[in-house]
Amino acid sequence: MQLCVGTSLAIIVPTAVRSYRAHRAKGLVESRVIRSWTWPAVIGVAVGSVAAAFAPAQVFELAFVVIAGVIAAKLLIGRETWVFARSLPGPAAMTGYGFFVGLASSLMGISGGSLATMVMTLYGVPIHNAVATSAGLGVPITIAGTIGYLIAGLPHQALLPPLSVGFISIIGVVMIAPISSWVAPLGARLAHALPRRRLEIAFGLFLIAASLRFVASLLGA
Repeated sequence: MQLCVGTSLAIIVPTAVRSYRAHRAKGLVESRVIRSWTWPAVIGVAVGSVAAAFAPAQVFELAFVVIAGVIAAKLLIGRETWVFARSLPGPAAMTGYGFFVGLASSLMGISGGSLATMVMTLYGVPIHNAVATSAGLGVPITIAGTIGYLIAGLPHQALLPPLSVGFISIIGVVMIAPISSWVAPLGARLAHALPRRRLEIAFGLFLIAASLRFVASLLGA
């Protein structure tokens, strides 16, 4: 599982970069949020990477199911009135949110877009701005996560498949990253073209489908 998570983070690096550039071209990125969350998120990623060296695989599967399930519920059954405030909180809370997004992203093998989007919409940020900003935050998260999982996996190198460097599969990155980064701008354009509610439903259903995969794995274990 750790190899899957680390490889996922490495694959997302070029995807996150292209996605962020596509969203930024639309002028919807909240740069102040990225500045507030980048370093706390990187620290959270570092903590998650340390956990990768010691925690059992079930920890990562359970983290994905719980966090993705909460986000999906918010997207599918949440209402516009479900907000904490109509503006983003102060520096202390923003630091905490950044750390949580980075830690959860590192445990789940994602860029943090789903988590960051949920947090921002709870503070009144429009969904399209939240998605665009989350894409930008995904760049430092995935870079830090790739480095962290590479280092965390080195002590386990003898137990890992061939052509792996730490918890990063070179084969997985080479085969998937070029295609995923190529289609990232298409996804960004589609996100901006979809109405807010359709975007939320599509994202929520995707998270549920992904969560069910790990539920099946946990039950089988």
